[in-house]
Amino acid sequence: MDTILLFMLPAGLWAQDAGVAATTAAPDATAGALGELATGLNTVWMLLAAMLVFFMQPGFALVEAGFIRTKNTANVLMKNLVDFMFGSILFWFIGFGLMFGIGGFVGAPHFFNLEAMDKIIDNGLPIEGFLIFQTVFCATAATIVSGAMAERTKFSMYLVYTVFISVLIYPVSGHWTWGGGWLMNGDEGSFMMRTFGATFHDFAGSTVVHSVGGWIALVGAAILGPRIGKYGKDGKSRAIPGHSLTLACLGVFILWFGWFGFNPGSQLAAATSGDQTAISHVFLTTNLAACAGGFFALVASWMKYGKPSLSLTLNGVLAGLVGITAGCDLVSPFGSVLIGAICGVVMIFAVDFIDHVLKIDDPVGASSVHGVCGCLGTILTGLFATEKGLFYGGGSSFLLAQLFGAAVVGAWAAGMGFIVFKVLDKIHGLRVPKRIEEEGLDIYEHGESAYN
Repeated sequence: MDTILLFMLPAGLWAQDAGVAATTAAPDATAGALGELATGLNTVWMLLAAMLVFFMQPGFALVEAGFIRTKNTANVLMKNLVDFMFGSILFWFIGFGLMFGIGGFVGAPHFFNLEAMDKIIDNGLPIEGFLIFQTVFCATAATIVSGAMAERTKFSMYLVYTVFISVLIYPVSGHWTWGGGWLMNGDEGSFMMRTFGATFHDFAGSTVVHSVGGWIALVGAAILGPRIGKYGKDGKSRAIPGHSLTLACLGVFILWFGWFGFNPGSQLAAATSGDQTAISHVFLTTNLAACAGGFFALVASWMKYGKPSLSLTLNGVLAGLVGITAGCDLVSPFGSVLIGAICGVVMIFAVDFIDHVLKIDDPVGASSVHGVCGCLGTILTGLFATEKGLFYGGGSSFLLAQLFGAAVVGAWAAGMGFIVFKVLDKIHGLRVPKRIEEEGLDIYEHGESAYN
């Protein structure tokens, strides 16, 4: 009873009777405990997001398999499997250091030395978790290329150029951006601040991941040449339908699901100090852009071709997702719908232009979805960002920074891709012989078929 009465006393009297003096020890202990809890929550969220992004690998595999012919299915599935295995080891060994190490043009490599990298990055999260989170992004950039070059590329050459993407092309441009390099350096005397008065912004990788993969894919498909029978003697494009829209549709749903790790996971925090709505906002803008991209691609394909195309609608969803990835944290829900809609429509015309005008054979539309829409979404962020976008009174500084960053990274990816593919083509040849292409890569390259 005395205890009950004690707690019923006013706080001041209870403190006096108990002889308790106000100290900083209790608040410090509470703050420390809350800090540990926040770090634990952020770590779990980062690893969960990494799992979702990893799940995008089977999504890409199914999309690419669905959009190609039966005789090459095992080949494209193998490529999606191998680029993650190779990419993970190579990125851990050297790519991670090049991307996040200390340096100007590129970071200094720290072979296998995660302790050294932990001291450099020092973001309050376990270095092992941060490495695996960044690894799945690197694998995404590499796997985009396989779809555009499907059905006629030697498997051995695929293994070789995957190495260059994982240890050189992606890590270098990644260092310029996410690695603290010159494109995102906000110091007053930095190049971007002196030139534009703003830094480049790519929250989750419209440019850093998707346009890098998309531009490499476009260059690779151009150097490789079209599939046999793609263009007639009159130069007109002929449709080569994929063998399973069912697989492609399932793959897009999986990618859509995985994108909820790709974009919100890039916050690297579930317990964000002072802003508990951050990842929720990114979830919303990501989903709205996907829906708008798919819907407006459906409408555009219906108006252009007289039928609502499932394949183009699927790519429209992906176009919206790719486009919103750069500015999903900065734009409003309405802005995300507009970005998704623009990317969905532009993708339709980009596919047509690349196929009919440039005569580049991209079986899955990877260069249009990831290259064009990745670049476009990055630029549109300069228009629709609510705080510094041109349409919200922010002036042209941020828009120019976005244009410059997208152009520089795109030129780097395309230029390096051209060098890699040209050298490999001269040394060993990128393309399989005509007989193998006609009869299918599955049996000749792997000795087995996806469908027996």
